[in-house]
Amino acid sequence: MQLQADFGEYLQHARVQQRLSPRTLSLYADGLQRLQAMLAEASVDVRALSITQARRFAALLHREGLGPKSIALLLSVWRSAYRWLGLQGRVALNPFDGLRAPKAPKPLPKALGVDDAVQLASHVPDEIADSRLEARDGAIVELLYGAGLRAAELIGLDVRASGAAEGWVDLESAEVHVTGKGDKRRSTPLGKAAAEALRAWLAVRGQVAAAGEVALFVGARGHRLSGSTLRKMLSARAVGAGMPAHVHPHMLRHSFASHLLQSSGDLRAVQELLGHAHITTTQVYTQLDHQHLARIYDAAHPRAKK
Repeated sequence: MQLQADFGEYLQHARVQQRLSPRTLSLYADGLQRLQAMLAEASVDVRALSITQARRFAALLHREGLGPKSIALLLSVWRSAYRWLGLQGRVALNPFDGLRAPKAPKPLPKALGVDDAVQLASHVPDEIADSRLEARDGAIVELLYGAGLRAAELIGLDVRASGAAEGWVDLESAEVHVTGKGDKRRSTPLGKAAAEALRAWLAVRGQVAAAGEVALFVGARGHRLSGSTLRKMLSARAVGAGMPAHVHPHMLRHSFASHLLQSSGDLRAVQELLGHAHITTTQVYTQLDHQHLARIYDAAHPRAKK
């Protein structure tokens, strides 16, 4: 479809002045062609589009089944085009000003199933290049899943408590002390499996850590573990364990919360263990729990079976 003159001139302006990439320029052209078709269908001139008609066009996009992001992109293109037309004195107002797409639903956090999480925590690679680092990795997975730590909280752990320590593990009392978001301190119970894995790592940590290094978890060069190393290790370990999806550190925190809620139903306790300032942040896990219950219902109830 050949673009109407006003839209064609705007697209040329966008190409030259805004230096849009070819892909973005193609998206702009597609968006303007769509608007041009809607204007023709409604028998409305480009320069005579009213605010009411613009709202109808946005509603039509929604009825056609477009998602919030797609609608937002089209409205942004149309808004920019009419802003330029206004600067050129061709329209008196921008009918798309203040018009926003519906909000996209917030995606649920991804969590592993209980069996997958346990499988990952107990996984031992077929080939172990360095048994000391394998002990470290096993302890890391147990802490992420067993204590629901954030990646930064785990990386910030020191071997012992001190005035400067952001976090540490107290094996005697079976607790992990961390500094979370907003410098908020919290203590989380340390499970038996995590405690055993930590003892195994601490037994060999001195052979890996550089002199004077206080970090509990260190990299191959002996200094505090980095976030990128943590993510790469966990991703590779998950692949080796046959996980069905890409696994990242925060997914184990989500799994920790979801599985606790499935077993206990105690939302307040999960909130405290996660260190959430507001209960509404924790409530997202109730949706995961409902999904779990729905799967059980679909599989077990006689009237749910196909």
